[in-house]
Amino acid sequence: MSSRERNAADPLRLGLVGCGRLAELGYVPALASVPGLRLVAVADPDPDRRDLVARLGATGAGVSAGIATFPGLAALLADAEVDALVLATPTAAHVDDATLAASAGVVALVEKPPAPDAAAASAMLTLTPTPRLGFNRRFDPAAQGLRDAVASSGRVDLNLTINYRRAGWNAHQVRDDALLDLGPHLVDWARWLTAGEVLDVRCRDFGPERAHLEISMTRGRAVIHAATDRPHLERIEARDGAGQLLARHRTGGLVDGVRGRLSRGPHPLVVSLAGQLAAFARALCGDPAADLGTVADGHAAMVVIDAARTSAAQHGRTVPVSPPAES
Repeated sequence: MSSRERNAADPLRLGLVGCGRLAELGYVPALASVPGLRLVAVADPDPDRRDLVARLGATGAGVSAGIATFPGLAALLADAEVDALVLATPTAAHVDDATLAASAGVVALVEKPPAPDAAAASAMLTLTPTPRLGFNRRFDPAAQGLRDAVASSGRVDLNLTINYRRAGWNAHQVRDDALLDLGPHLVDWARWLTAGEVLDVRCRDFGPERAHLEISMTRGRAVIHAATDRPHLERIEARDGAGQLLARHRTGGLVDGVRGRLSRGPHPLVVSLAGQLAAFARALCGDPAADLGTVADGHAAMVVIDAARTSAAQHGRTVPVSPPAES
């Protein structure tokens, strides 16, 4: 049966490309709670990783026949019947994988960052069908509540932090620096929370494991902290033009770490990925999915990341940011 012949009442058939820790600990358990999607195929050059993720996916979904495994995306597209893809491959592979998916007529949800830099990310702007971008932290319920608390007009100043210990995550292959690893999420938070655009950026600290940025925006400013060598912490603080607190969200830290070990509820990563996958399923069916990241959002984030690198190379000089491209 081709994807065009799929019964409209059936779940959408999903292929997962890239079987690293994000697939294992995030996407597979998230998919188990999204009724509109069914994992049918996985791809990864490492046979042990793809077999593990396929086995976990089949167990979580109660699929007795198992999930098909492939050494790469091309083989998956040639032999599996899928309606959509999640591309959780290393950053350097995202553009080529998204292009291959589009050439097969399959919509892809591409993990952030879309590419190593803005020039490469711009290639996704011309793809048809248009990919979507995996900015899953938009789907953290607390972050969504905070966004609702921020007025649609007036100045908003943000303090944004994401820290984690890379060594504890034990990623396979991916060793992006902190700016590329966490920066796109933080820049996207700033744009999404304020519905504003970045005007300029100043890099105050930069290294493989840490980045500290200050960005001016159409509605205010944002201070961004990213670290891959510190205990897990995610924080959003929003204040108005007078410095009055509008809203605050914090997760992680020592207390939350202890609570997490005692709690049996779903991990926040799984919750946000499930929300994102549900929005992706709605978009595939033609329904509105306003919070789902677009290729233009991904490109805009990378323009800011590139400007931050330029600022770092110029000893913290403020660097203007070009207006975002249209998708």
